[in-house]
Amino acid sequence: MSDSPEPLVDVHAHFLTPRYLQEAKKAGHLRPDGMGAWPTWEADRHLELMDQWGIATSLLSISSPGTHFGDDKAARALSRHVNETGAELERANPDRFGHFASLPLPDVDAALEELAYAMDQLGSDGVTLETNAHGIYLGDARLTPLLAELDRRRTPVFVHPTSPPNFETVSLGRPRPMLEFIFDTTRTVSDLVFNGRLTQYPNIPWIFTHGAGALPLLSDRMELFRSVFASSAPADHGSEPIGPIPEQISRLWFDIAGTPFPRQVPALTAAFGTQRLLYGSDYCFTPAPGATAQITSIDTATQPENDTWRALTSRNARRLFPRLATHTHV
Repeated sequence: MSDSPEPLVDVHAHFLTPRYLQEAKKAGHLRPDGMGAWPTWEADRHLELMDQWGIATSLLSISSPGTHFGDDKAARALSRHVNETGAELERANPDRFGHFASLPLPDVDAALEELAYAMDQLGSDGVTLETNAHGIYLGDARLTPLLAELDRRRTPVFVHPTSPPNFETVSLGRPRPMLEFIFDTTRTVSDLVFNGRLTQYPNIPWIFTHGAGALPLLSDRMELFRSVFASSAPADHGSEPIGPIPEQISRLWFDIAGTPFPRQVPALTAAFGTQRLLYGSDYCFTPAPGATAQITSIDTATQPENDTWRALTSRNARRLFPRLATHTHV
């Protein structure tokens, strides 16, 4: 058990169910996103590891490839299954687990129905979306009814990367989480920005993963193209100009799953500050030894002045999710 004085809040943790695995494999996802195999997950083991790592609460979600494998009806049923399972896990461990509900995009009508059920009936902490849904990125006009409702509800949206369209060409046979996940996070944020969605729907708390992907390096380049090389009008949002891109991106939330130190977190905080920095383990898709090494790198890194990365990220998480304010068990 960790002797850290500040328990972590993990906003990027995953769970699996036997039914989910069965349907994913049946749909052809035998090696998810090019990885070697599906991980295993058990609630009791996850709780043991949380105690070991000093994590008070983990917000569980389904990872890539999401819940829509090509059939709308099946996707609705699978989303309902994993969401009800997530809610059951939270009810059984209310101080340890939270839950982001999966939505069956690109079926927008079904996604709106599941959003209402998850938030109003299950009490989910938010929803999880993939960076693209069968090639439809988050700034696409087809998704605006969903974005409008998320904005109305002020629902936190945890965005997990997935394989891009035509990944066979660009990934060169390597696991897509290595590079393509990073680029797809950057791509979907750019789509939200250049289509004006972040200004059109300002009340959505967006959470993006893995230290903001390539955004710390590319936000200035995106701004160059907005201000110098291209019209500042969004692609399909009338003629209203979009504002400076680094400023827009700095209003997003980012977790530090992956390889936070020595380079990822310094680049992220230099670009966008620390006020919306969150902790993420990426367990169980990151195996336990990898998550242990990641937490060790956080605890042994140079800490913020008069602060720690644990305390800073946990304060931010409790500000975003006020119900977690009393969750301090480790």
